Amino acid sequence: MVQRVAVIGAGVGGLVSVKCCLDEGLEPICFESSQDIGGIWRYTDSTDDSRVSVYHSIITNTSKEMSCFSDFPYPEDFPSYLPHSLVLEYFRMYAQHFNLLRHIRFQTTVLSVSKRPDFTTSGQWEVVTETGRVRQSHIFDAIMVCTGHYQEPYLPLASFPGIESRFKGQHFHSREYRDVEAFRGKRVLVVGIGNTGGDLSVELSRVAAKVFLSTRSNTWVISRVSDHGFPCDMVGTTRFNHFLEWLLPSALTRRIRFRKFNSWFNHTNYGLASSKSSKFKIIINEELPFCLLSGTVVLKPNVKEFTENSAVFEDGTTEENIDVVLFATGYNFSFPFLEESVRSIINDNRSLYKCVFPPQLEKPTLAIIGLIQLTGSIMVGSEMQARWVTGVFAGWNKLPPPSRMMADVLKRKPPVKRNASERENLKMSFISYTDEIAACAGVKPSMLRLLLTDPQLALAVFFGPCSPYQFRLVGRGKWSGARAAILTQWQRTLKPLRSRVVDDNSDSSSGWHWMCLLALPAALTAGFLFSKYPQPGWSPWARPQL
Repeated sequence: MVQRVAVIGAGVGGLVSVKCCLDEGLEPICFESSQDIGGIWRYTDSTDDSRVSVYHSIITNTSKEMSCFSDFPYPEDFPSYLPHSLVLEYFRMYAQHFNLLRHIRFQTTVLSVSKRPDFTTSGQWEVVTETGRVRQSHIFDAIMVCTGHYQEPYLPLASFPGIESRFKGQHFHSREYRDVEAFRGKRVLVVGIGNTGGDLSVELSRVAAKVFLSTRSNTWVISRVSDHGFPCDMVGTTRFNHFLEWLLPSALTRRIRFRKFNSWFNHTNYGLASSKSSKFKIIINEELPFCLLSGTVVLKPNVKEFTENSAVFEDGTTEENIDVVLFATGYNFSFPFLEESVRSIINDNRSLYKCVFPPQLEKPTLAIIGLIQLTGSIMVGSEMQARWVTGVFAGWNKLPPPSRMMADVLKRKPPVKRNASERENLKMSFISYTDEIAACAGVKPSMLRLLLTDPQLALAVFFGPCSPYQFRLVGRGKWSGARAAILTQWQRTLKPLRSRVVDDNSDSSSGWHWMCLLALPAALTAGFLFSKYPQPGWSPWARPQL
């Protein structure tokens, strides 16, 4: 019987894991190597230590209503998209509200996690920690690893001939970037066009002499601000849209999505993406198109090689007098504290059952939390994982036999091992994955039941944003405030914008009621189909996340 649980890391995953352990009556002890909570969201000016931190100017890519903890909304006066300081403040409020800090041991590094000699029967682990050069050994019934996947910078210097042997300028990974001052007046080459590469290119363009952005992939750029000025994830991440993606042919869905992307600006004209390409990525950036249009950022293909002061690109062009090369090439994950027999079986999240449990273990007492990239908020996905895992530890949720878990893992794994620089094997549809884990935890809402018992709520759940509160309507951990949170989420989104109120006599409420009445048959049909047929899996057309 699991009782004592070691939680490794006090970032997002660690905080929700401690809270979920307490909800299930377990005894968590969280080990955090630094002196505070927050993980990567706790900004620091220093780049000396090994801890990864966000850069100073970062703004969240997911809105507050779509990335909050499911039973603890953000304050209504917080803006929809948040700087790191407000995200960290929210974490502190959450930790204080649920009294989590007393379960966290700060400045304590986990050195090793290994199976006990009787693991096959007890499932227990020995954890060795170090605090101020004092080592301790602990025995735990279960382990929740919450270190995420932003751990070790991925710096593929071998793929860029001359960068180390000939290039005389500076080069470093975006992990070392904090602000623009070191780049003032310089010619900068940014390699990689993920969300980080796009953000840094835009920011550097304000002070650098010139910014070049090198990419080898087709990239669609979308804005945080969507229809009628609402957050894009609240408008786009709905069960109705998810149902349409499942129902319609993928070719038609892709064509509709590409047309939507190009309605803002033609991506082919900007050299970003072609609608004919089947391989692409999506990033969120409102300012990059204008920077390209104004010439403060110049888009370039992949780098072929570096000379002493220039970069030669695969299309044969050369840019001279490059001062700094900034690699925005992402991160690798690792778990150096796990014993080799366990560490060797975790190649990526597809090696894990539901991206959480290593299926090869004799006892399911090790869980990896947050090793996911969703098309929505990782915070929400991590919380759902923690709720399911602690339910398994407490005996409420049951796992299938190891043979069935292995079969599921093998079915989902890609046929060819992917390059470490590619993150597709970590990306999954937000609604598909959270619904899947919610079903395992017994907290997935039933659309058909909602339609029969609470039609107003059912319509908000199906046609409105798939916000985290939906997973507190039923099952263990049901929250009495979930219904009200869902029905008032649009008001909380608009609240911080009411700093200046203007008169608007238009009344659209009657139109909304008519739309709801017309939508009821569609919602009933969707609820029936979703209850009868399995949910769709990963969708390459879904929206991205930070």
